[in-house]
Amino acid sequence: MKALSVHLFTATGAVFAMLAMLAAVDLDWSMMFLWLVVAFVVDGFDGPLARRYHVKTNAPELDGELMDLIIDYLTYVFIPAYALFKSDLLPGWTGWLAIILITFASVIYFADTRMKSKDNSFAGFPGCWNMVVLVLFALSPDFYITLILVVLFTVAMFLDLKFIHPVRTARWRALSLPVAVAWTGFAGWAAWVDFNPESWALWGLAATSVYLALAGLAQQIVPAR
Repeated sequence: MKALSVHLFTATGAVFAMLAMLAAVDLDWSMMFLWLVVAFVVDGFDGPLARRYHVKTNAPELDGELMDLIIDYLTYVFIPAYALFKSDLLPGWTGWLAIILITFASVIYFADTRMKSKDNSFAGFPGCWNMVVLVLFALSPDFYITLILVVLFTVAMFLDLKFIHPVRTARWRALSLPVAVAWTGFAGWAAWVDFNPESWALWGLAATSVYLALAGLAQQIVPAR
């Protein structure tokens, strides 16, 4: 029953994805990101719970990994791409280019059996467009900077670059996990105040984002002892 409950907990992410999509259709970006943050929290907890209660053994009727991938594509890729397109961050042809790159490249990456490295990090940018787009909404850079970042992250999905998993990458986990928790808090705070440029949440969001984006690359440059 505990293992089955983990599957049901994972499935709530689909509900939060729908609530985020409904907010996005109404152009209520703050509420959309709040629901995506809730889905992000669910995704952060369900993996450790699944391993703790051995869901593959105790509840094998449901494929938790498949369920997780479906929900992740909605909350990490599809809805954030829609928001980027419907907002004014990428006008005209740049918006079309962005959603084509994001959705096409991400579905290929999600199906790649080599997406995880031996130390449980990600091989290439793991398609966390929910995090990227939220930061773009918070900081509102010029459109050409936004477009360059979208292209760079898309290319990075297929390069031999390491991106940490804050929970499963053992190296620096004592720092990475608190930073990831802080990022989640700053993200929720920023969305709650409607991305007010005077909020300290934006500074915290930027700082934690830089660490999460570059920690894996730093580990590649500085080998473990």
